[in-house]
Amino acid sequence: MQKPLLTLTRIILTVAGAVIIVDCAALIAVGKINFGTTVPLMIGLIFVAHGLSWPRIQSVIKRRPLLKRGWYALWGLFSVWLVSFAVFIISLQQQIELSRQPLPDLAAIIVLGSGTVDGKPTPTLASRLDSAAPIIIAQPAAIAITSGGVGFGRDRSEADIMASYLNEAHQIALDSVWQEDKSTSTEENLANSKALLAAQGISIKAPIAIVTSDFHTIRSAAIARHQGYTQPITVASPTPLSIRYNAWFREYFAFVSGWLLGEY
Repeated sequence: MQKPLLTLTRIILTVAGAVIIVDCAALIAVGKINFGTTVPLMIGLIFVAHGLSWPRIQSVIKRRPLLKRGWYALWGLFSVWLVSFAVFIISLQQQIELSRQPLPDLAAIIVLGSGTVDGKPTPTLASRLDSAAPIIIAQPAAIAITSGGVGFGRDRSEADIMASYLNEAHQIALDSVWQEDKSTSTEENLANSKALLAAQGISIKAPIAIVTSDFHTIRSAAIARHQGYTQPITVASPTPLSIRYNAWFREYFAFVSGWLLGEY
């Protein structure tokens, strides 16, 4: 590699790695310790190590042909993964843009759960409910379903807490919200909601809005179609910029996991 290109590569690796480390460290410091922060943190550390110690690394692998082949193979695999991640992000952004289109007349509005704390929705879940509320108010003929079961050590279902939030924050009557209170995953959210739809004589072939976080739209739409929903319309609630890209990173692996498990 020519010296100017090598220098540029080292600078890019060091700067990119440092940005990733600072971002992840800040999130971990406030308790957000998860796949979307720890794995990027490790990648950032590897980038900085390569940027700062490139000559030494090259010196070591040149003396060990097997290690050199392994080193290049790992970078090759990383490049393939990076391309697949870029494709996923582009697809996700397209799905988010689709979710911003004007809504048709809906048969139902399903709000997917996303966790509660001390009997209140998490900020992510509150954002979903805030995005759902105007649609519920604007389309009173559509039945509204909050979906989420009882978490470990909890005595109220997520669906109940969600319905209460809609009532308290948006004055949506509790008796106008149906509660699916058994699910523990997106797959179960949508599968269990079918029974509530059927009880109201609503076909899953009708236009049904699925309200979820922007990063979750592509996977929830894929799961819905796999379960027989023929017109799922995702409504994307915004994710704060401070955690957006970490959420997208986690969602990539969740999407791959769902594909491997046959969820879609």
